[in-house]
Amino acid sequence: MAEGDKRKASDLFIECLEEEGVEYIFGVPGEENLDFLDSLSRSEKIKLILTRHEQGAGFMAATYGRHTGKTGVCLSTLGPGATNFVTAAAYATLGGMPMLMITGQKPIKKSKQGRFQILDVVSMMGPITKYAHQMASSDNIPSRVREAFRIAEEEKPGATHIELPEDIADEHTDSRPVRRSIVRRPTADVKSIAQAVEALQNARKPLLVIGAGANRKMTSKMLGEFVEKTGIPFLTTQLGKGVIDERHPKFLGCAALSAGDFVHRAIEDADCILNIGHDVIEKPPFFMHNDGTRDDRVVVHISTKTAEVDPVYFPHIEVIGDIANAMWQIKEAIVPSEKWNFDAMLGFRKAEVEHTAKLAADERFPIFPPHLVQQVRDAMPDDAIICLDNGVYKIWFARGFCACKPNTVLLDNALATMGAGLPSAMASAMVYPERKVMAICGDGGFMMNSQELETAVRLGLNLTVLILNDNAYGMIRWKQANMGFADFGLTYNNPDFVKYAESYGARGYRVESAQHLNELLAHCRDTPGVHVIDCPVDYSENDRILNTEIKDLSRAL
Repeated sequence: MAEGDKRKASDLFIECLEEEGVEYIFGVPGEENLDFLDSLSRSEKIKLILTRHEQGAGFMAATYGRHTGKTGVCLSTLGPGATNFVTAAAYATLGGMPMLMITGQKPIKKSKQGRFQILDVVSMMGPITKYAHQMASSDNIPSRVREAFRIAEEEKPGATHIELPEDIADEHTDSRPVRRSIVRRPTADVKSIAQAVEALQNARKPLLVIGAGANRKMTSKMLGEFVEKTGIPFLTTQLGKGVIDERHPKFLGCAALSAGDFVHRAIEDADCILNIGHDVIEKPPFFMHNDGTRDDRVVVHISTKTAEVDPVYFPHIEVIGDIANAMWQIKEAIVPSEKWNFDAMLGFRKAEVEHTAKLAADERFPIFPPHLVQQVRDAMPDDAIICLDNGVYKIWFARGFCACKPNTVLLDNALATMGAGLPSAMASAMVYPERKVMAICGDGGFMMNSQELETAVRLGLNLTVLILNDNAYGMIRWKQANMGFADFGLTYNNPDFVKYAESYGARGYRVESAQHLNELLAHCRDTPGVHVIDCPVDYSENDRILNTEIKDLSRAL
């Protein structure tokens, strides 16, 4: 190839991203990205989504990855831009969302400005990504980009990182993009399938626990068919919500607390648990005890990865391979047993539904959380997407919000970071512009990335932001009270959220009663644009309702 046929390295990088099917790059460019930015400006396939903070860009890229299964891409400069990606990187890696971060760097072959703004970003990213690499030669761009995407998307998905220094971006090369390969997940071993089937056939009270790794379309289909054939009840972790329609009569609830609620009473009744897509990262329900108290229970781990041994998790049988295929094999081999008895489990679920209905009927003002959850559920279509930030309300929504479809309740119970609710909703609205989308944020979490309202308005997105306002870091305040500490150091003042929203070009509303909340939710659902609802909430009974009352009622059954 003649010298004149070589292309600029930054152009090649963009071509590699196009080869991977990238649609968007979310981020905040800097001086060290200008070659890359210039090349991106000529792409007809990739759109730059300019955000107001790198963290918001990272959350958006990760959520894009969660919805599509394809790697979301985000961009920042060196130094402070790169450090602002750290939380988003951990969010994606712990939450199993494929994402590639591209960061700039000063020239590595000669120094222009000494050590100004330079830190070892690759080493910083190492512990919180699956792959972190500095480009030192333009010739290697195609292979390194392909590798970053491959690793980001293979099980368990997560964040990857490539650092592109200025002088490497400005090089010229005759390299060409590397094509994606066709990959199929391996199927589970036949003997392990037989062991799982035998455990189920020998059980009297089997149970399915659906976790984060099961949140895949085909896995959802196979699990639904399995439950229909066998009638075995199921419950979910918070990251498994919606894998099977929660209106199903065999749904037992979501494990939103660590112990002591109706769901855990059902778990304690089981003698065989199929734990599907379990990940020790997501604060699972507690059903294993290393003290000899439950030697009669068999736990079967079904996942793409072998089980990580933990003080509360050490399964007896492991079925490793594609989860959907494994469940299909088990479904085909299983024969429903006449000795199975689910009366107690379903009794606990019936008691929870009745208990929750009583709480949801409370129309006090400020709004009572169980009533709020029911109002949101009633207002939103089955395929609507709600994106929760992190706070005590997450427990109420995990327990009380009925998820009808996979990936319609986006919450983070892995890193459990604040600040992700609004960016997550924005990415959801971009991926699914025809669906209704709502961000549900505490006032604390909302303010951490509230500047992205400008981005949402500029992009012309349709979404509602519901701010649950208690003028405090409510989750920690609840824990503080629950642990017997004095109320200290967790309250603050908020801006006028209605005026704040309007200053960005969004529409702002303030809830004045339970009936008014109902009217506002319907109005915002049916009206295009970005809407912000300031909703005062009453968390005064969190401790009684989430702890004492649940335990007392469930023990009485």
